[in-house]
Parts: sequence; C-alpha cells; structure tokens
Amino acid sequence: MRLLPRLQLITFALTIGLSACSDTTPSIDQSAAGNPDQSLVGKVQIDGSSTVFPISEAVAEEFNAIAPRVRITVGVSGTGGGFKKFINNEIDISNASRSIKSSEAERAAAAGIDYIELPVAFDGLSVVINPKNDWVDQLTIAELNAIWRPEDPVMRWRDVRADWPDQPIKLYGPGTDSGTFDYFTKVVNGKEQASRADFTASEDDNVLVQGIAGDLYSLGYFGYAYYKENQDKLTLVPIDGGTGAISPSETTINNGTYAPLSRPIFIYARSSALDDPIIERFVHFYLDQAEKLASEVGYIPMPQTVYRAAHDRVSNRITGSAYLTGSTLQPLTQ
Repeated sequence: MRLLPRLQLITFALTIGLSACSDTTPSIDQSAAGNPDQSLVGKVQIDGSSTVFPISEAVAEEFNAIAPRVRITVGVSGTGGGFKKFINNEIDISNASRSIKSSEAERAAAAGIDYIELPVAFDGLSVVINPKNDWVDQLTIAELNAIWRPEDPVMRWRDVRADWPDQPIKLYGPGTDSGTFDYFTKVVNGKEQASRADFTASEDDNVLVQGIAGDLYSLGYFGYAYYKENQDKLTLVPIDGGTGAISPSETTINNGTYAPLSRPIFIYARSSALDDPIIERFVHFYLDQAEKLASEVGYIPMPQTVYRAAHDRVSNRITGSAYLTGSTLQPLTQ
C-alpha cells in the first residue's frame, strides 16, 4: 500500500474531522467593495499567533472594505497568549499556529467555552540566516538540535562544523507563548518548550527579521510568510530531515517533502460569539477568502474540500478539535 505524504494525510484527517452532515456551503451576500454596506455595525476581536496574523489582518482589511462600520481588531500575543485570552472570554477568534493542547481544551471546558476549530492554511517553518553568511549551505535536524537544545548547546559556528567561523551563533526565535516555538522545539528537541534560553525572543516576527538581517552571525526561525515578505533581507537554509536537504516553498510545503517542519495553521472561533450575526458572517467570509489571501501573504491554501467542511462546521456549530496535541498533530479518529 502506497503511503501518502504527511500533509496529504493531515488534509485527509482535517477533511474527515471537519465534515458535517451538510455538504453545502452557506451563501454569503458579499457587497462589492465599491458599494460598502453601512448597515453592518459591530466588532470582531482577534488575537494570538504572529504566524496567522498576516492572513487574519488581510481578511480584516477585505471585510472592512465591505463593512466599514465593523470594528475589527487583530492582536499578536502568540498562540498560547491568544488561547489564554480566548479562554478568558476576552476575544472572539484565536489565531493559532498549532492545534489546541489538551490542557487548553480542559481549561476551556472548565470555563464553559465551546470552540470551533478551523484550519486556514499550511505553513513551513523557515530557518533563516543573514544574506552575507557564506558558509551555511544546509543544516540537519541533528545540527539544529545541537544549536537549540536546552542542555549543553553549541555556542560557536565552528562547533557545528569545524570549517565554519570561530564566531558566536546569535540566535533569534519566537517567544515561549508562540505555537511556532512549541512546534519547532517538539520537532527539533523532542519535547515541546525544550530550548536553550539565551536567544533573542519576540512574539513579533518583524523584530526577528530585523535582528537576523542586521547580524552576520545570526540564525533564526519563523513562519514562511515572513521569509517571503523579507526574502531580500534573508537567506533560507535548506533542512535535511533525513531524505536530503530541502528548502520550504509552495511546492515542498504542499507536497509534504519539506518535512518535518510543515504544519497546518488555524483559527478558533468561540461558539457563543457566532450568535452575533456580524461575527458569524466574518468567519464565513474568512473561509471564503482564505484560499486567495493565504497565497497572497505567503502561505499554502488548504484544498477546497477542507474550506467547505469548515463552513459546515461553523453553520452547524460543530465544536471541539480534530486534533488535541502538544504539537504533534495526531488526529482523533474516534
């Protein structure tokens, strides 16, 4: 039996996990941007992942072209920070670069928060260096582990490979509330949140971009969209996950060959918030626009079947997660 690539398996699981009884997508009456609907008044509050932020921000701008009197705020506090606000009933939608953890789901249940999990795109975590770095041509997962592990990490470039410079490695990465941090540490170091602490951390990926772009001996990681937006300032590092060194791209993320650093990214909608017709309409609009806007900001769209199933999940208020994870994306099949 032929094994499907990992992201194809994830897509299949997402489609099955999201599917509802209905196979129809709600019709959303979308006014032309040149003729905005002034009768739509309300607010939508979004926070969480910096990785998902570019998509949510783009959707908010598109929706405001249709409904300028709807106030949409899109904040960045990291995936973990977003879930904290979500569980505290402070926001309507949580951006997440990983699926919800069991511990977060338990806190949500205790707080009486029902949520709807909606995948919006695929991402490939991108390891980047300064463009003037002329010695790093690729890295293995084992070498990334040597650099980022919490115990006895290498400190200088020559400690990774003997012919590399005798200079300290300046590291940049997401903060500990970031889903990207959770995913990277799980894949590279074998345990979520297991990482050396002596690196420049920020929930704002633009801060990381600027730091790496200004430091010859730097290395860092973040979502693919931020590399795409700043590729004139950065160099991608091909990663060898065991089958040869591969760089993230639309093709390698989509076909699963950029492994193990590819993943789906999500929004989570609070079920009770969807009782507000403005918020429900916004979420359906988000799913309508996700394919186009994910591509525009540098991510990889989900298949149409996943978006249709997500529409059904919203319309039918199907709550819960297809994945309860510490970042490993193991599907719930029962």
